[in-house]
Amino acid sequence: MTIFEPAFLLQATIYCLLTLGIYRIFFALQNKLQAILFNPMLLSISVIIPLLLSQQISYQDYYQATQIYTYLLEPAIVALGFPLYQQLNTIKHELKQITAIIVISIILAIVSTYFIALVTVMRSDIAVSLSLKAVTTPIALVISEQYQGLSSITAVGIMFAGLFGALLGPKWLSLLGINSARAQGLAIGCASHALGTAEITKKSLTHGAYSSLSLILTAFFTAIIAPLAFSMMM
Repeated sequence: MTIFEPAFLLQATIYCLLTLGIYRIFFALQNKLQAILFNPMLLSISVIIPLLLSQQISYQDYYQATQIYTYLLEPAIVALGFPLYQQLNTIKHELKQITAIIVISIILAIVSTYFIALVTVMRSDIAVSLSLKAVTTPIALVISEQYQGLSSITAVGIMFAGLFGALLGPKWLSLLGINSARAQGLAIGCASHALGTAEITKKSLTHGAYSSLSLILTAFFTAIIAPLAFSMMM
């Protein structure tokens, strides 16, 4: 079935409208209840997956039919750079320190996750897959495949890292006494990539700027550090 066939266009329209409708319902619910646990993305996933399974709709068919949302995600991520541009003059003076912090964080995250997973499950492929959970999806999947990781586990790890960062990250940081907008932004961007960044940007432009910067630098340096780290650990 090609994208120009009437049957595919009808299927894509139904799947896209259904996905959007489910998300909007939970979005309205969260706005009404003001409860962080009612995250519309998390709740939408919890409904859509059982729905696909019950109707015997394969993930490949669903993904192809709703691929327009993937295309829309790209400009949405680029838009996260706007708060970064607004804070650019301030960030320039702190860039060396920020870079050093992020590089150290990446090394600690990859190494600690790898060995914890290796000791727990005793499988290097799963350890590789999970150690890339804090990186944006395209880069993480490529590195995971290069070092015999399981891309499906990497994708799930990335999803949960983003969701937990978006849901609990700011609260957890505040509980630890980390209330600086810059520190919170850097932490969420480094640990929870685009999903966490999109959520924390709601708090302030400063949060969004530093989270966007952290997301970008984390992706860049992980692409350099991860292969070196795996070469030494495996």
